[in-house]
Amino acid sequence: MTESIGPHPKLDELVSTLELLRAPGGCAWDREQTHGSLVQYLIEETHELVDAIEAGDDAELIEELGDVLYQVLFHSDIAREAGRFSLEDVAAHMTSKMVGRHPHVFGEASADTADEVVAMWDERKKLEKPERSSVLDGIPQGMPSLALANKLLGRAEKVGLVEVDAAAIALANEDELGGLLLAIVASAKSAGLDAERALRSTLRSLQLEIREHETNPDHPDAGVIGVATV
Repeated sequence: MTESIGPHPKLDELVSTLELLRAPGGCAWDREQTHGSLVQYLIEETHELVDAIEAGDDAELIEELGDVLYQVLFHSDIAREAGRFSLEDVAAHMTSKMVGRHPHVFGEASADTADEVVAMWDERKKLEKPERSSVLDGIPQGMPSLALANKLLGRAEKVGLVEVDAAAIALANEDELGGLLLAIVASAKSAGLDAERALRSTLRSLQLEIREHETNPDHPDAGVIGVATV
Protein backbone atom coordinates (compact mmCIF):
# COMPACT_ATOMS: atom_id res chain seq x y z
CA MET A 1 0.00 0.00 0.00
CA THR A 2 1.41 3.41 -0.96
CA GLU A 3 1.84 6.10 1.68
CA SER A 4 -0.91 8.71 1.94
CA ILE A 5 -0.03 12.11 0.49
CA GLY A 6 -1.33 13.74 3.66
CA PRO A 7 -3.54 16.79 4.32
CA HIS A 8 -4.75 19.11 1.57
CA PRO A 9 -4.71 22.70 2.90
CA LYS A 10 -5.13 24.24 -0.56
CA LEU A 11 -8.17 22.07 -1.23
CA ASP A 12 -9.66 23.14 2.09
CA GLU A 13 -8.94 26.75 1.15
CA LEU A 14 -10.79 26.32 -2.16
CA VAL A 15 -13.80 24.82 -0.39
CA SER A 16 -13.82 27.76 2.05
CA THR A 17 -13.58 30.23 -0.84
CA LEU A 18 -16.60 28.68 -2.55
CA GLU A 19 -18.62 28.67 0.67
CA LEU A 20 -17.81 32.35 1.21
CA LEU A 21 -18.88 33.23 -2.34
CA ARG A 22 -22.18 31.40 -1.89
CA ALA A 23 -22.87 32.65 1.64
CA PRO A 24 -25.34 35.48 2.30
CA GLY A 25 -23.58 38.72 1.46
CA GLY A 26 -21.24 36.94 -0.96
CA CYS A 27 -21.60 36.81 -4.75
CA ALA A 28 -25.14 37.29 -6.11
CA TRP A 29 -24.42 35.19 -9.22
CA ASP A 30 -23.05 32.26 -7.21
CA ARG A 31 -26.06 32.41 -4.89
CA GLU A 32 -28.50 32.16 -7.81
CA GLN A 33 -27.01 29.05 -9.41
CA THR A 34 -28.73 25.66 -9.38
CA HIS A 35 -27.70 22.16 -10.45
CA GLY A 36 -29.52 22.76 -13.73
CA SER A 37 -28.03 26.18 -14.46
CA LEU A 38 -24.51 24.81 -13.98
CA VAL A 39 -24.83 21.97 -16.49
CA GLN A 40 -23.69 24.12 -19.41
CA TYR A 41 -20.54 25.10 -17.53
CA LEU A 42 -19.78 21.53 -16.51
CA ILE A 43 -19.99 20.43 -20.15
CA GLU A 44 -17.83 23.34 -21.30
CA GLU A 45 -15.21 22.84 -18.59
CA THR A 46 -15.04 19.11 -19.30
CA HIS A 47 -14.36 19.72 -22.99
CA GLU A 48 -11.70 22.28 -22.08
CA LEU A 49 -10.07 19.71 -19.80
CA VAL A 50 -9.97 17.21 -22.67
CA ASP A 51 -8.29 19.86 -24.85
CA ALA A 52 -5.71 20.50 -22.12
CA ILE A 53 -4.97 16.78 -21.77
CA GLU A 54 -4.49 16.41 -25.52
CA ALA A 55 -2.31 19.53 -25.67
CA GLY A 56 -0.04 18.15 -22.96
CA ASP A 57 0.52 21.53 -21.31
CA ASP A 58 0.80 21.24 -17.51
CA ALA A 59 -0.25 24.83 -16.83
CA GLU A 60 -3.42 24.38 -18.87
CA LEU A 61 -4.04 21.00 -17.28
CA ILE A 62 -3.80 22.48 -13.77
CA GLU A 63 -6.23 25.25 -14.71
CA GLU A 64 -8.80 22.99 -16.35
CA LEU A 65 -8.63 20.32 -13.64
CA GLY A 66 -9.31 23.12 -11.19
CA ASP A 67 -12.33 24.27 -13.18
CA VAL A 68 -13.82 20.76 -13.21
CA LEU A 69 -13.02 20.30 -9.51
CA TYR A 70 -14.78 23.59 -8.79
CA GLN A 71 -17.90 22.29 -10.50
CA VAL A 72 -17.94 19.28 -8.17
CA LEU A 73 -17.52 21.54 -5.14
CA PHE A 74 -20.19 23.93 -6.43
CA HIS A 75 -22.81 21.21 -6.91
CA SER A 76 -21.98 19.71 -3.53
CA ASP A 77 -22.38 23.07 -1.79
CA ILE A 78 -25.75 23.69 -3.44
CA ALA A 79 -26.92 20.32 -2.11
CA ARG A 80 -25.42 21.00 1.34
CA GLU A 81 -27.27 24.29 1.64
CA ALA A 82 -30.53 22.52 0.72
CA GLY A 83 -29.88 19.88 3.40
CA ARG A 84 -29.64 17.04 0.87
CA PHE A 85 -26.01 15.93 1.04
CA SER A 86 -22.52 17.37 1.38
CA LEU A 87 -19.08 17.14 -0.19
CA GLU A 88 -18.19 14.69 2.59
CA ASP A 89 -21.05 12.44 1.47
CA VAL A 90 -19.78 12.56 -2.11
CA ALA A 91 -16.24 11.68 -1.03
CA ALA A 92 -17.40 8.92 1.33
CA HIS A 93 -19.54 7.33 -1.36
CA MET A 94 -16.68 7.40 -3.88
CA THR A 95 -14.22 5.92 -1.38
CA SER A 96 -16.65 3.11 -0.58
CA LYS A 97 -17.17 2.43 -4.29
CA MET A 98 -13.45 2.32 -5.06
CA VAL A 99 -12.64 0.08 -2.10
CA GLY A 100 -15.52 -2.24 -2.94
CA ARG A 101 -14.60 -2.52 -6.61
CA HIS A 102 -10.92 -3.23 -5.90
CA PRO A 103 -11.05 -6.33 -3.68
CA HIS A 104 -7.71 -7.39 -5.18
CA VAL A 105 -6.16 -4.34 -3.47
CA PHE A 106 -8.27 -3.90 -0.34
CA GLY A 107 -9.40 -7.52 0.12
CA GLU A 108 -8.37 -11.10 -0.50
CA ALA A 109 -9.29 -11.37 -4.19
CA SER A 110 -6.68 -11.82 -6.90
CA ALA A 111 -6.40 -10.01 -10.24
CA ASP A 112 -3.06 -9.92 -12.03
CA THR A 113 -4.10 -8.43 -15.37
CA ALA A 114 -6.11 -5.42 -16.49
CA ASP A 115 -8.70 -7.74 -18.08
CA GLU A 116 -9.20 -9.56 -14.79
CA VAL A 117 -9.63 -6.22 -13.01
CA VAL A 118 -12.28 -5.12 -15.53
CA ALA A 119 -14.16 -8.42 -15.15
CA MET A 120 -14.10 -8.09 -11.36
CA TRP A 121 -15.24 -4.46 -11.63
CA ASP A 122 -18.21 -5.48 -13.79
CA GLU A 123 -19.23 -8.22 -11.35
CA ARG A 124 -19.08 -5.86 -8.39
CA LYS A 125 -21.09 -3.29 -10.31
CA LYS A 126 -23.83 -5.87 -10.95
CA LEU A 127 -24.04 -6.56 -7.22
CA GLU A 128 -24.22 -2.85 -6.41
CA LYS A 129 -26.91 -2.11 -9.01
CA PRO A 130 -29.25 -5.13 -9.09
CA GLU A 131 -32.04 -2.95 -10.51
CA ARG A 132 -30.23 -2.80 -13.84
CA SER A 133 -31.62 -5.48 -16.13
CA SER A 134 -29.77 -4.58 -19.33
CA VAL A 135 -26.13 -3.99 -20.23
CA LEU A 136 -27.37 -0.70 -21.67
CA ASP A 137 -28.71 0.62 -18.37
CA GLY A 138 -26.72 3.59 -17.12
CA ILE A 139 -25.21 4.56 -20.49
CA PRO A 140 -25.79 8.32 -20.99
CA GLN A 141 -27.38 8.97 -24.37
CA GLY A 142 -25.89 12.46 -24.47
CA MET A 143 -22.37 11.13 -24.97
CA PRO A 144 -20.58 12.22 -28.16
CA SER A 145 -21.74 9.86 -30.90
CA LEU A 146 -18.35 8.21 -31.50
CA ALA A 147 -17.83 7.62 -27.78
CA LEU A 148 -21.36 6.25 -27.55
CA ALA A 149 -20.73 3.97 -30.53
CA ASN A 150 -17.59 2.61 -28.88
CA LYS A 151 -19.47 2.00 -25.62
CA LEU A 152 -22.42 0.31 -27.34
CA LEU A 153 -20.21 -1.94 -29.45
CA GLY A 154 -18.50 -3.09 -26.27
CA ARG A 155 -21.87 -3.94 -24.69
CA ALA A 156 -23.09 -5.64 -27.87
CA GLU A 157 -19.92 -7.74 -27.92
CA LYS A 158 -20.43 -8.60 -24.24
CA VAL A 159 -23.86 -10.14 -24.92
CA GLY A 160 -22.60 -11.99 -27.99
CA LEU A 161 -24.43 -9.88 -30.56
CA VAL A 162 -21.46 -8.30 -32.33
CA GLU A 163 -18.02 -9.56 -33.26
CA VAL A 164 -16.01 -6.35 -33.30
CA ASP A 165 -12.83 -8.19 -34.32
CA ALA A 166 -14.59 -9.19 -37.55
CA ALA A 167 -14.43 -5.62 -38.88
CA ALA A 168 -12.68 -5.68 -42.25
CA ILE A 169 -11.04 -2.24 -42.24
CA ALA A 170 -7.36 -2.60 -41.39
CA LEU A 171 -6.01 0.45 -39.57
CA ALA A 172 -2.38 1.10 -38.72
CA ASN A 173 -2.76 4.00 -36.29
CA GLU A 174 -5.05 6.79 -35.09
CA ASP A 175 -3.76 9.22 -37.72
CA GLU A 176 -5.03 6.86 -40.40
CA LEU A 177 -8.28 6.40 -38.50
CA GLY A 178 -8.76 10.15 -38.22
CA GLY A 179 -8.27 10.57 -41.95
CA LEU A 180 -10.81 7.85 -42.67
CA LEU A 181 -13.40 9.37 -40.33
CA LEU A 182 -12.87 12.80 -41.89
CA ALA A 183 -13.28 11.31 -45.37
CA ILE A 184 -16.57 9.70 -44.30
CA VAL A 185 -17.85 13.01 -42.93
CA ALA A 186 -16.73 14.80 -46.10
CA SER A 187 -18.52 12.21 -48.25
CA ALA A 188 -21.67 12.63 -46.18
CA LYS A 189 -21.49 16.42 -46.52
CA SER A 190 -21.01 16.14 -50.27
CA ALA A 191 -24.09 13.93 -50.52
CA GLY A 192 -26.15 16.27 -48.35
CA LEU A 193 -26.26 13.78 -45.46
CA ASP A 194 -25.87 14.41 -41.72
CA ALA A 195 -23.14 12.08 -40.44
CA GLU A 196 -23.98 12.78 -36.78
CA ARG A 197 -27.69 12.05 -37.25
CA ALA A 198 -26.94 8.96 -39.32
CA LEU A 199 -24.66 7.46 -36.68
CA ARG A 200 -27.07 8.23 -33.84
CA SER A 201 -29.92 6.65 -35.80
CA THR A 202 -27.85 3.52 -36.32
CA LEU A 203 -26.93 3.46 -32.63
CA ARG A 204 -30.61 3.62 -31.65
CA SER A 205 -31.23 0.60 -33.85
CA LEU A 206 -28.25 -1.20 -32.31
CA GLN A 207 -29.61 -0.58 -28.83
CA LEU A 208 -32.97 -2.06 -29.84
CA GLU A 209 -31.17 -5.13 -31.18
CA ILE A 210 -29.17 -5.49 -27.96
CA ARG A 211 -32.31 -5.32 -25.82
CA GLU A 212 -34.13 -7.81 -28.06
CA HIS A 213 -31.13 -10.15 -27.90
CA GLU A 214 -31.04 -9.90 -24.11
CA THR A 215 -34.76 -10.70 -23.90
CA ASN A 216 -34.73 -13.61 -26.35
CA PRO A 217 -31.21 -14.74 -27.32
CA ASP A 218 -32.53 -18.05 -28.68
CA HIS A 219 -34.97 -16.50 -31.14
CA PRO A 220 -34.57 -18.00 -34.65
CA ASP A 221 -33.70 -14.59 -36.06
CA ALA A 222 -31.12 -13.93 -33.36
CA GLY A 223 -27.47 -14.23 -34.16
CA VAL A 224 -24.16 -12.44 -34.28
CA ILE A 225 -24.39 -9.33 -36.41
CA GLY A 226 -21.44 -7.96 -38.26
CA VAL A 227 -20.01 -4.48 -38.18
CA ALA A 228 -20.46 -2.72 -41.50
CA THR A 229 -17.38 -3.05 -43.67
CA VAL A 230 -15.99 -1.02 -46.53
